[in-house]
Amino acid sequence: MPEQIETPSTEEKPAEETVVTPPEGEAPKGEGGESTEQKPTDEGVPPEVLRKKLTDANAEAANYRTKLRETEARLSSAKTVEEFEAATSELRGQVEALERQILLNSVAAKFELPPVLAKRLTGTTEAELEADAKELQKHLAPAAPESLGGGLTPDDGGDDFDPVKAARNARKRHY
Repeated sequence: MPEQIETPSTEEKPAEETVVTPPEGEAPKGEGGESTEQKPTDEGVPPEVLRKKLTDANAEAANYRTKLRETEARLSSAKTVEEFEAATSELRGQVEALERQILLNSVAAKFELPPVLAKRLTGTTEAELEADAKELQKHLAPAAPESLGGGLTPDDGGDDFDPVKAARNARKRHY
């Protein structure tokens, strides 16, 4: 058989799609009409807790939007190199502080420390923070379980139990 030589395709490749982000406050529209919102995985969470989390998230997002507008105004009004460098160095400081806070929160969550103790972690690297979190975790009292009952409580059975009937029914059974 003669060997076939591959020839380059003369077909045109489709152009890459550009992703258009919707304006603030609008949800992105999917092709299948699907909602892009995340559904809560735990159906047992009370609605009040979910509302509070949503309110907190909205407040945090609003805070970030205002910071973004302030930063854009500062950078657009910078006329000299020194003003631009001052604005960017301030932003770098804020970014470093936020990265540190994220690192503290992730280490605290990993070792199940309350947020109050997350602020008290010391160290510069993740390994140092984890070592400090392990030390703090040793001194925390374990969380008490919701119920210390190991089984049925005396109130579970009700008043319909008749020991005489139970004994008669047990005698009727032949093994």
